[in-house]
Amino acid sequence: MPLQLDDYRLLGRSGLRVSPLALGTMTFRVGQGSWGSSDEEAKRLVDTFTDRGGNFIDTADFYGQHGGSETLLGELVADRRHRMVISTKYSLTTEPGNPNASGNHRKNMVRSVEDSLKRMGTDYIDLLYLHMWDFRTPVDEILRSFDDLVRAGKVLYIGLSDTPAWQASRMQAIAELRGWTQFCALQIQYSLVERTVERELIPMAQEMGLGVSPWAPLGQGMLTGKYTRADLKPGDMSDISSRKAINAVTGKLTERNLDIADVVVEVAKEIGCTPAQLAVAWTLTNPAVASPVIGVRTPEQLEDNLGALAVDISADQLARLEAVSAVPPVFPMDVLRGPAEGMMFGGVKVQER
Repeated sequence: MPLQLDDYRLLGRSGLRVSPLALGTMTFRVGQGSWGSSDEEAKRLVDTFTDRGGNFIDTADFYGQHGGSETLLGELVADRRHRMVISTKYSLTTEPGNPNASGNHRKNMVRSVEDSLKRMGTDYIDLLYLHMWDFRTPVDEILRSFDDLVRAGKVLYIGLSDTPAWQASRMQAIAELRGWTQFCALQIQYSLVERTVERELIPMAQEMGLGVSPWAPLGQGMLTGKYTRADLKPGDMSDISSRKAINAVTGKLTERNLDIADVVVEVAKEIGCTPAQLAVAWTLTNPAVASPVIGVRTPEQLEDNLGALAVDISADQLARLEAVSAVPPVFPMDVLRGPAEGMMFGGVKVQER
């Protein structure tokens, strides 16, 4: 059944209601470049999204020049702030050369939150994500710092982004046992060209009560059908002027990904939708996914992406998409879902939770 933008969902094991798509604001105030939105375009994006019932908007202290994404977003939603669920993030450096202006530790978390509150002109952050795992900060310091900010009323809910599954599950268990605030959201890269997260991160999120909010559901543009084999050439590491250049540098432009994109284009034609709509709709077929982040640049792209909510994928079409994009199983799941099942149960059928 087609979804509407105001068919709200609960975010993980929380009572927070969010729209089935989140509006990403990484394109806000990025300065000169072909992948940024003008302030007028950003206003139209926010107005269209909220007028349709969307309430989940994602930003970060690292987005835009000098936190410009947060600043502009705060201005654009000032008259409807209480209706919005705004997520932002901390961790990435906002002051190169300052050792404590980056990372997951308490000092950076508290400083980042205070700065984000000022930039957005708000008293609280609905959802604060740890942006990227730094491999240096003790987990109890992170958890207690999050909890202190929640108890102070400056943050309402907490989440993780780009964090190893074993650390995320460990922290969630510690928080539950100690009575500290638990995570309700996990933001990770997930698309038809990035399915390795299905091995550990997504099952972990389901088990531990974290709603998944995928970023780059279009495979950073790979699944829109706009790239061809002619684009398969080494990227210039110094060129980040366009999404195409970034994809070349980061290795997204590959034969495999173009093969996947070909099937997406083929199935989209059968359904009568655009490849981008199909790519976003596919992420929503996973029950762990709460709200994909759509990182659009123009109002036209937003209109197109919102159409994903009406896309109906048949079982046969879903099978074709998943066959071409499948990733090899890894240990231990290749064993546990293979020969070991017979040895474990001896032919007896036992219902799985």
